[in-house]
This record gives sequence, C-alpha cells and structure tokens, in this order.
Amino acid sequence: MKKCLLFFFLMLMNFTAFSQKKYIKKYYKNHQIKEEGWLKNNTKNGYWKYYFRNGNLKKEGHYKDHLEVKYWYFYRPNSVVEKEGHYKRGQKNNWWLFYNDTGVIIHKCQLKNNQKNGYCFLYDQKKIVKASKYKNGKKIKEWTDFSSFKDENNLNDLRQ
Repeated sequence: MKKCLLFFFLMLMNFTAFSQKKYIKKYYKNHQIKEEGWLKNNTKNGYWKYYFRNGNLKKEGHYKDHLEVKYWYFYRPNSVVEKEGHYKRGQKNNWWLFYNDTGVIIHKCQLKNNQKNGYCFLYDQKKIVKASKYKNGKKIKEWTDFSSFKDENNLNDLRQ
C-alpha cells in the first residue's frame, strides 16, 4: 500500500511540475512574432527569442528565474550579428564580442557584472590594433600593438 501511495504521489508531483511549464508566443499588432519562449510558474525560464517588427531575429538566449544566463546573441534589424556574450544571473560576464554593421568583429572584451574587467581588444580588418586592461570598469593599462601586449602579459590570462 505504501509503495502504491508513493507511486501516486510521485506521479502527481511530475504532473504538477509539467503543467506549470509552458511555451508562449507574443505578437506585434502587425501580426509579426514579437517574442517566444518558455515560462515556468509565470517566470521566464529556458530558451527565448525576440524579434524586430520586420520579423527578423533581434536577440536570443536563455533565462533562469527571469534573469539572463548562459550565451546570448544580439542582431541588427537586417539580421547581421551585433554582439554576443555570456550572462551570469542577469549580468554580462566573461568574453563579449562586438561587430560592425557588416558582421566583422571590431571589439572583444572581458566583462564582469556588466563592466569591463580584464582585457579588451580593438580590431581593424580582423587584426588586433590595440589592447587594454580594465579593473571594475576603469582602464589601468593600454598597448598600441599586440607584440608589446604579449611581452608584458601571460596569454593564459585570456582564457575563461
């Protein structure tokens, strides 16, 4: 009898947990999709996509308890990637990449809690032209060529 009761209880718990998770879609007045993703207990959890009024993808990534987490992508209205990077509990963290209007990387930076914190690189024609080091959003050092940067820094510090 106890096994039967335990089995029933576990099945009820599973049913309750699944019934609280749902996939939703919202639309603009022009009937283009505006956003879509997973809700759990009426809170954004899981993968979400947002769209421009023209129907093109605006941004996409994961939520946990209504906060951005993991890797996110952001796009321009013409579908060209604008930036991408990591979130941790709703804050930008780790490496972020920024692109020009044609989708070529122009800036790569380490962030912590939405601030530059670590190394940042500026690119011109896919080559590093300047490196900087930040601590809590303030620039503490700058190099105008990559060879001087390599001479003064441990490249293992660039991993994350």
